[in-house]
Amino acid sequence: MRTALLQSSGRPGSVAENLKVLDEAAGRAADAGAGLLITPEMFLTGYAIGDDIARLAEPADGDSADAVAEIAGRHGLAVVYGYPEREGATVHNSVQLISAEGARLAGYRKTHLFGCFERDHFAPGGQQVVQAELNGLTVGLLVCYDVEFPENVRAHALAGTDLLVVPTAQMHPFQFVAESMIPVRAFENQMYVAYVNRVGAEGEFEFVGLSTLAGPDGVARTRAGREEQLVFADVDPAFLAASREANPYLQDRRPGLYGSLV
Repeated sequence: MRTALLQSSGRPGSVAENLKVLDEAAGRAADAGAGLLITPEMFLTGYAIGDDIARLAEPADGDSADAVAEIAGRHGLAVVYGYPEREGATVHNSVQLISAEGARLAGYRKTHLFGCFERDHFAPGGQQVVQAELNGLTVGLLVCYDVEFPENVRAHALAGTDLLVVPTAQMHPFQFVAESMIPVRAFENQMYVAYVNRVGAEGEFEFVGLSTLAGPDGVARTRAGREEQLVFADVDPAFLAASREANPYLQDRRPGLYGSLV
């Protein structure tokens, strides 16, 4: 499955403008044969927008979800997008997977919040593994800081995730996560990992870009630079199956030794 990674901070504070950016990117991605387009964390509204997070937060089935579904259906490709999700008085840092037919396939709420900024504006989610079937692949969802906890990615591996999608807002000076950790996570868990970042200055943060899609051999199939980009890579089920056959990490585990970890 050809996968498109939209590295962009969009237009912070404007849902309408970010939907336009998404629509344009979806058109380019569809023209390139992509079956899936992934945006960064909090793409719909912007990340460093303070109290506007709560003001712009919407339910999972809100107007913006309908707008994304229309974009996905019109261009004929699935979309993963980041947004602030409202559930009553609670706001979550969430991502949602919309099918090429415009159906909501899966929603995930970030479980590990990073720093005071996120803890001041969001409540953590409580479900570790969220998956959906897409074009013959089992797609799993995490958000940013979640992927830095090896337990989260291993849980996805044990649950059969083929492609782990990680919208992120990775900031300076932590670029080693994109450069080094993501390929290692893909290799040690025998899956593809798509890590899609914001870019440039926003509020007090400087986002580093470097969006990447790494394969189960630990090799980056594509890597963006430090500017707004739409980059592509292929997720190959046959290569994944062969890699899993050759790499014994998951089979050679000894869970009985690991009880002290939890």
